[in-house]
Amino acid sequence: QVKELVLDNCRSDDGKIVGLSSDFENLEFLSMININLLSVSNLPKLNKLRKLELSDNRISGGLEVLAERTPNLTHLNLSGNKIKDIDTLEPLKKLPNLHSLDLFNCEVTMLINYRESVFTLLPQLTYLDGFDADDQEAPDSDPEADGDGLEDEYENGEEDDLDEEVIDDEEDEDDDLEGEEEEDGVDDEEEDEEEDGEDDEEDEADDDLPRGEKRKRNLEDEGEEDPEDEEDDEDD
Repeated sequence: QVKELVLDNCRSDDGKIVGLSSDFENLEFLSMININLLSVSNLPKLNKLRKLELSDNRISGGLEVLAERTPNLTHLNLSGNKIKDIDTLEPLKKLPNLHSLDLFNCEVTMLINYRESVFTLLPQLTYLDGFDADDQEAPDSDPEADGDGLEDEYENGEEDDLDEEVIDDEEDEDDDLEGEEEEDGVDDEEEDEEEDGEDDEEDEADDDLPRGEKRKRNLEDEGEEDPEDEEDDEDD
């Protein structure tokens, strides 16, 4: 059931692959970067393998094994190995689906007309060291194959929906606050008007009283006694 296997930085046994068997027949991606590999002779038959990462090893030849045991290979990374001659790459002609080949930091890249020679030798190639024959850079990945495009679109859609919901919630909160402030303002004004009305009613009631009664009431409100009442008390 395993489709992807990464063994980077593990140590090979005497420069050969050990422990990898044809039981991994469903493998589509295999990475063995920097494992001190000298040869791929022990590579099992992997008919479904499409991408093989072998960078930063010490492979100098023996690539015919790849043609025999990984016939459907589309991407091969041999950068940082000991490949020196164009002829070393000739067995890769038997990989009809090989579209991408990386040879960074291999001595072969220093040869005159290196790129033209490789494209001529391997006409099925689309990209060499990340660029096509017209020096156009290869895309980082295929969104349709990886499914990344759909995930990104889905995530972006979710984010947009969330943003809209947040904005709507904020607007609703602002509306509620404004409504509360308006109601508070109305209530305060009504209370002030009621208090003013009570004061006016008391003043009108006082105006209807005779002068003496009105003065007496004012004195009572201020906590003083009427002088006339004091005189009456003295006479008594």
